[in-house]
Amino acid sequence: MVTIYWMRNDLRLTDNPALCFAVEQGSVLPIYIHDTGVEKECGAATRRWLHDSLLSIDSALKGNLRVFKGEPLEVLNKLVADLKPDAIVWNRGYEPETIARDTKIKSGLQEQGLKVKSFNAGHLWAPTDILKKDGTPYKVFTPYYRKGCLAASVPRFPLQRPAKINFVETAVSDAVDIEDLNFIPKINWDEQMMRHWSPGEQGAKDRLQAFLDGPLFNYKEERNIPAVAATSRLSPHLHFGEISPNQVWYAVLDKCEQQGISVEHPDVDCYLSELGWREFSAYLLFHFSDMVTENFNVKFNKFAWRSDNQQLQAWQRGKTGIPIVDAGMRELWATGYMHNRVRMIVGSFLVKNLLLDWREGEAWFWDCLVDADLASNVASWQWVAGSGADAAPYFRIFNPVTQGEKFDPQGEYVKTWCPELKKVPAKLIHKPWEAKTDILRACGVELGNDYPEPLVDLKASRQRALDAFAELKNVS
Repeated sequence: MVTIYWMRNDLRLTDNPALCFAVEQGSVLPIYIHDTGVEKECGAATRRWLHDSLLSIDSALKGNLRVFKGEPLEVLNKLVADLKPDAIVWNRGYEPETIARDTKIKSGLQEQGLKVKSFNAGHLWAPTDILKKDGTPYKVFTPYYRKGCLAASVPRFPLQRPAKINFVETAVSDAVDIEDLNFIPKINWDEQMMRHWSPGEQGAKDRLQAFLDGPLFNYKEERNIPAVAATSRLSPHLHFGEISPNQVWYAVLDKCEQQGISVEHPDVDCYLSELGWREFSAYLLFHFSDMVTENFNVKFNKFAWRSDNQQLQAWQRGKTGIPIVDAGMRELWATGYMHNRVRMIVGSFLVKNLLLDWREGEAWFWDCLVDADLASNVASWQWVAGSGADAAPYFRIFNPVTQGEKFDPQGEYVKTWCPELKKVPAKLIHKPWEAKTDILRACGVELGNDYPEPLVDLKASRQRALDAFAELKNVS
């Protein structure tokens, strides 16, 4: 029996339900299709990561991955005509466009008499399985996670890597090399970024082990300190399915058992709930598909966002004159990643201090983040804007100075990414505009020359935002 296994964001051999099913049936043809017809093409940073991840999984499959580009149904129909397979399997995606595409493909293949099966391999709980007692979806995280997910069922235990895979030996036409997908940028801006990462299943396992052996049991507090390597940094590996959330979940539980520590330990509970937030984002997108472009809270449809391309570009380039904002945006550009606490700070600054549309921030993150996940990106930006589900209230405006003083008290994070400020005293590094000119001169800094003047006055822009957002209370 011949089974085509269609790989997507599940680029691993361990805990792979579709692959395990295909192996049990007989011979397997693993394929990857670069879908050229998607409305929202993945960003430049994720394309670069995907190139290396595909090379890694092809090596793990002993060179047997067959890569195609085009419209998936056309590619699959051609393969069906050439190979006469018995079945086609894949692991599900729960994004709106993916669901529509897969539903059409599944129907078309079944009409040809093929066995078609799909599996949930990327989520601890399928978005279809968690509903309130009245049958409606949750809109608030805590009851979703505590009452819905945790009370519903334990996550599926991870599957073992197949001991042996019998690959289809028949040659296939129209396959291309991974390099032919053109994911490597022509201008080598990616070299610095990729030095920070090891894409692929082994890289994901190594990253998980480092987290378990180090930051896990100090996670709740230290995760907020951007200068400390206290987070798992697994998000890009999870996005591409190089490791499953089930593997991470049970690895954490195993570590607790080894250490004799309860899974209710605050650090452990906090970390597992972060996996829950990833689940919640996918859940919201599944049930409220228009949130990709539309405000979850329809009152925000009446909000008059400003348009200022000069300020937007200053934010994108890390030249706002607000040190922790600039540090975050420069970290993003250099590494394809940004510390989560800082993501909230730079997001709040864009949508509240600058009053620029959250969609502008979402688009920039989509292109620059190696962990750019549609559900998480959209849900997070709508959260910080106040327009999303379980969102930060409109009057919650992160003060980047006090946030910096609290979570980067010595300015270590700022000095890493804004080296022109490295000699500024810690008490002034988050607000250099308050320093006397002679102090800045002694530090080798001239505002407006070596480092920008603040793009806006934080106090005045905060009040402007409060006044603007308060108008939404009157919208019916």
